Amino acid sequence: FSFAKRQKRDTHEANMNHAISSTSLSSSSSSSFNEALKTTTMKKTAFSAASRRVFNVVFSAPKGQNQFSTTTSVKATTTTSSKSSSKNSSFGFGRWWCLTSQQQPKSSHHRHLLRNTFTKQLSFFKASSSYSSSSSSSSRAVTVAGAASSAKEAKTSSMTPEEIASQPRWELERHFEYDSPNDGKIDREMDAIETQCKEFKAKYEGKLKAGENNLLLEAIEMFEEIDIKLTRALSYVSLASDTRLEDAKMQQRKAQLMQRYGSFQGNFLQWFSLEIANLEEDDVEKQYLLHDGKLKTKYKAFIEEERRSKPYNLSKEVERALTVRSAFAGKRQVVEFYGNELSRLRFPMKDDESGETKEVNMEVLLAKMTSSKDTKTRRECMNILNEGLVKFERTCALSLNMVAGSWHIENTERGFKNLRSQRNVSNNVPDEAVDSLLTAVKTTGVDLCKKYYRLKKGILKETQGLEEFTWADRNATIDIGTGSDSYSWEQAVQICKDGYEKFSPTMAKHFTDMVESKRIDVPAADGKRGGAYCSSSYGCGPFQLLNFTGTQRDVATLAHESGHGVHFILSYQQGILQYHPPLTLAETASIFGEMIVFRDLLERAPSDQDRLQMIMGKCDDIINSVVRQCSFDAFEAKVHEKRQNGQVTPEEMTEAWKECMVDYYGEEGDVYDSYKDTSHLWAYVSHFHNVPFYVYSYAFADLVVGALYGVYAKQPEGFEEKLLDLLSAGGTKGFVEALAPFGLDPASDTFWSDALTAHLGGLLDEAEQLAKKLNYQK
Repeated sequence: FSFAKRQKRDTHEANMNHAISSTSLSSSSSSSFNEALKTTTMKKTAFSAASRRVFNVVFSAPKGQNQFSTTTSVKATTTTSSKSSSKNSSFGFGRWWCLTSQQQPKSSHHRHLLRNTFTKQLSFFKASSSYSSSSSSSSRAVTVAGAASSAKEAKTSSMTPEEIASQPRWELERHFEYDSPNDGKIDREMDAIETQCKEFKAKYEGKLKAGENNLLLEAIEMFEEIDIKLTRALSYVSLASDTRLEDAKMQQRKAQLMQRYGSFQGNFLQWFSLEIANLEEDDVEKQYLLHDGKLKTKYKAFIEEERRSKPYNLSKEVERALTVRSAFAGKRQVVEFYGNELSRLRFPMKDDESGETKEVNMEVLLAKMTSSKDTKTRRECMNILNEGLVKFERTCALSLNMVAGSWHIENTERGFKNLRSQRNVSNNVPDEAVDSLLTAVKTTGVDLCKKYYRLKKGILKETQGLEEFTWADRNATIDIGTGSDSYSWEQAVQICKDGYEKFSPTMAKHFTDMVESKRIDVPAADGKRGGAYCSSSYGCGPFQLLNFTGTQRDVATLAHESGHGVHFILSYQQGILQYHPPLTLAETASIFGEMIVFRDLLERAPSDQDRLQMIMGKCDDIINSVVRQCSFDAFEAKVHEKRQNGQVTPEEMTEAWKECMVDYYGEEGDVYDSYKDTSHLWAYVSHFHNVPFYVYSYAFADLVVGALYGVYAKQPEGFEEKLLDLLSAGGTKGFVEALAPFGLDPASDTFWSDALTAHLGGLLDEAEQLAKKLNYQK
């Protein structure tokens, strides 16, 4: 790929992997959404299945060439988001590499997380009238560590194997029109695509300049046609493989097709982006005037995107070599090895029912820690997690050294001016905007963060008798309301449907269509990728992969990923080359939906206790997606800076992690009484490996949506139409242009600090007032 294409590919993979850095570590639980559900009753309505984009494309070397091959069956890593999703998340063959959301990721690119499903009736607050509720999803808290989810290990669910098997599955064959991943039709189509790729290169290479033939429009149209065909075949196989991670032949089939795609890209397609980037401005302007202006009207955003990478592109020969070799050598294989080994980690956990100690995966351990209302249990889980990661540090350090080293070489050879410029260019965000965001979070955000945790510490002491506030208590629920902790799939669907209907009938209709047309793979089945994601799968999508276990977080995940799905559906009209929104806007639909539903449920809260519980949970979410993610960014910066001078040891990484915790949360004794068992939590944030310096996107998105919601709260009339226009624009509008109709100016020096004060600060003020009223704060 050209630089831009390679960045899109990596971001796509991140969004898929987007899950890991978002919840377990950063957010652990979508508290606000969880507590909102607890204070509401809802009708039980049956539906079937639903959506989200991105697939983690993994190139594997032929047998005998992968030095990191393992003896067990292949299990691809999960990651996130992821939320995320960025413009670089999901494009066609250069683009369809996808993640957010995400986002994931992670992430576009946005992978957001889960497991099985409950079928228990909801019992909510007493003496309350019954009504259909809406829901709010916590995009950032929506993912736990990744691994092939194990339904057998998911003790947080009461589902039997039979109940799990009865949950809705996506119907890929119906939508993609293939019989199976081994369908000979796929190979025949790939043969035809290869022939078309050769014709494309022979016909247009070196002939894009304005002149006698003016072939730029014609070439883009053929490129787009190839893109759509490749996306269809490769999306299908990639999605299908994510529910069959333990099937070695399935993974081999996927690797075979991905390697073949790499050959197409390197030998016949990669030149196209480079030539568009290198066209003189006059050549482009002259061709804009031809063909009744079709080139400018239909493809201007695509052309401008390609041309932004011009200063950083290398020669055709070098770019081709990088593309062809990436399937067999380089950091990707090490990063994939890290992800696979992470997914295989097992931790000793005592079963609450039998009293026996069992080996469980990270998702199960984290689910127990984040859902427990007992501080002793939370601390035991934190200790088990950290001790397990200590043994994993060398594998993680190897991968992170490879990533940071590669990033340094790329920055140097391509001429980027600072550590984040490479990511910022691919996201079409000015360095200054990102620097301004990080500064605001490090100052205003950290101050609000400390203020919030002091309040939470006091409430936990009053309500749970907490004597020492530790890191294990960071995401503890303020359990003073009433309600159920488990939800059936039908209930989850109804909650999300009602939530979208509350704000936008258009969005609700698209959500229902995704469910009814079997575009969601719901159950936490064995051999399935952990976490959750929404794949755009242009032309056939979108599709959601979930691991639904009936938890409140699972409902949040459905709402969030469905937001991405709706965003894709609305933006498909822009065509495969321009439909995907930029990083700065990719989380708009999903997070904004959360805020709408949260505020609606808050108004319906039956008591001040329930209201305080919901607000505290929402503050948890915002801090985890804003302050927490920016602390991750600071850790990355420290590691990358050290890497420029040589290998970084695991001990140095651990020290950098500790420094960042102090910078963003204060010294021990300031807010937290102890940072015990936190030394190696850096070892399972997969965003560091899959998409360097991507994590700030979560903060970016959350604060943008916070600013948008402020506009909506003041003037709801006409807001839905403006928002749908923004979502429908896909990648054709930049950040500043897209926000202008809402009266927002992100170029303002105070935009981020103002957003933090209004978004987080406003909620914190409400929480403090309620805490005093309820005598939880002196």
